[in-house]
Amino acid sequence: MDTYTTLVKFFQDSGVFIYPSILVLALGLSIAIERFIYINRARSTNRKTWDQILPLLQAGKFQQVFSITAKSDTAIGMIVNNGLGRVKSARNREDIDAAMEEGMMEIVPRLEKRTHYLATFANVVTLLGLLGTIIGLIKAFTAVAQVNPAEKAELLSASISIAMNNTAFGLMVAIPFLLIHAFLQARTAEIVDSLEAAKISFLNLVERVKAESGK
Repeated sequence: MDTYTTLVKFFQDSGVFIYPSILVLALGLSIAIERFIYINRARSTNRKTWDQILPLLQAGKFQQVFSITAKSDTAIGMIVNNGLGRVKSARNREDIDAAMEEGMMEIVPRLEKRTHYLATFANVVTLLGLLGTIIGLIKAFTAVAQVNPAEKAELLSASISIAMNNTAFGLMVAIPFLLIHAFLQARTAEIVDSLEAAKISFLNLVERVKAESGK
């Protein structure tokens, strides 16, 4: 109960400029949760799809892999499907690589989508906190200059509370947002690296199978 009372008093003492910061917090959290779920799901489904098609690729069953990946909405499925679609008409490895790279150019923006907003929100909420701080200090100086001595202490205390609370809240939101942004970027880079590794493995397998079949 003491914690709840403290939180309520904190927001009550922060003035109206705390509300834009709360809005930024809500938007940032919704994006962070959605991106975390999306990236984790992409990571898991890519691994499952690759584990399913790798033995078939190693066995040279390209038509079966093509049928599986054509129905798949995973990133690795789309890339492999693009590559298999070019295998017959490709004159060299670079042609297949170019087809798979086209798939990568479509997939990577989906993985990175909206993540950059978290860094922007971290900067915005810091500036909103600074704005609330400045407004609080302006009110403090105004209170000291215009009111009678009996009211000075009370108004000065309230104005300083607005200033400090806005600064504190802005930093409490901005710091986690920056950490979450870095975490999501690292997870996204991990997925992109795994797709690149899978692409190279696919190209090597295609070359090996072609060599073994005498083509």
